[in-house]
Amino acid sequence: MLASVEAADSFSPMLSRCVVVVLAAALGAHPCVVAGQPSRPTPTITWSGYLDGYLALDAGRPRTLDRPYTTTAARHAEFNINLAHVAVSYDAPRVRGRLALQAGTSVQANYASEPTVGMLSGSSLARHLQEAYAGVQLDDDLWLDAGVYFAPFGRESWISADNWTYTRSLIADNSPYYQSGVKLSWQAAPSLALQFNVMNGWQNISETNDDKALAVSADWTFRPHQVLSYDAFFGNEAPDSVPSRFRTFHEVSWQGRVSTRVDGMATLDVGRQARSSGGGTAATWWGGAVLTRLALRPNTAWLALRVETYADRDNVLVSTNGAGEFVVRGGSVNLDLAPASGILWRSELRVLGATRAVFPDRDTASGTGTRSIGLTTSLALRF
Repeated sequence: MLASVEAADSFSPMLSRCVVVVLAAALGAHPCVVAGQPSRPTPTITWSGYLDGYLALDAGRPRTLDRPYTTTAARHAEFNINLAHVAVSYDAPRVRGRLALQAGTSVQANYASEPTVGMLSGSSLARHLQEAYAGVQLDDDLWLDAGVYFAPFGRESWISADNWTYTRSLIADNSPYYQSGVKLSWQAAPSLALQFNVMNGWQNISETNDDKALAVSADWTFRPHQVLSYDAFFGNEAPDSVPSRFRTFHEVSWQGRVSTRVDGMATLDVGRQARSSGGGTAATWWGGAVLTRLALRPNTAWLALRVETYADRDNVLVSTNGAGEFVVRGGSVNLDLAPASGILWRSELRVLGATRAVFPDRDTASGTGTRSIGLTTSLALRF
């Protein structure tokens, strides 16, 4: 009998603890973890946002106020929003994803060529999807992502605050910023990252034909703060109603630390596309840019310089509305100030010269000229 009483006495605290656990679970408290059983990591949900307002003054004073051949600060003499987005990211063991919705004149400019085939495609929805993808970890260093996501080409980001100059170079604006498809990312070694993509095509969410395109990229950190990158694209960019126009594109870039206060970057692009007739020499284009950035004050002030060139003589990627070849050279100077955390004030002077009259110029009889001079100031907030 005494043994029974002692057993009951020892059982009562255990029963009480179980009742407390059940009540806590019913009330939404954290569940009890059995001794020796590890708890599962909690998924992380992160919200973020970005707002980039600007004023751009173009010496050519375009009559429509649209500034051609640029996706950044694309309106003249008008206070406007270059890019605004709100994003949510999900990170959990072996699972990740991001949804970002966007608007702004850079969005309108960059997604203007989004194809419309049928009633359920086109830029009206696509341009608001900056990224919308989900990913799963296949191995320790291997991820598979699917959806709409940033393209792997170039060193210049779609987010203007991440670039050394406010406007993006011509080679960046004429290579994909986004794509829709599936990508396999592999950290092959601590110094080598590889990526393989299967996507609809050259910067398009809506499909234009029955073919799919391929893209590969490699980033090699061969020394501390020194990265050499290679990107390539292979795909048919013609609709099914016309003969195939197979496109190949190769890009090599370097980015590195020159000194404690100076960084450098250089990029070279080369592209080739079969002509629609299927005969003759293929159409080609190429371009390059060299940038350097000097830290005037650590984390608060920078000066950036850029020289660039771009040649699309066959108008494969750049339409000049009948003016002929697009061969342009130029440069820019950029001053950035960060007066407070999350705030970036940027000012840029950019001068471009062309072999043909391709830029708006209200002072000429034809309304076009060979020179473009733009002065832009921007205030961006990141949170």
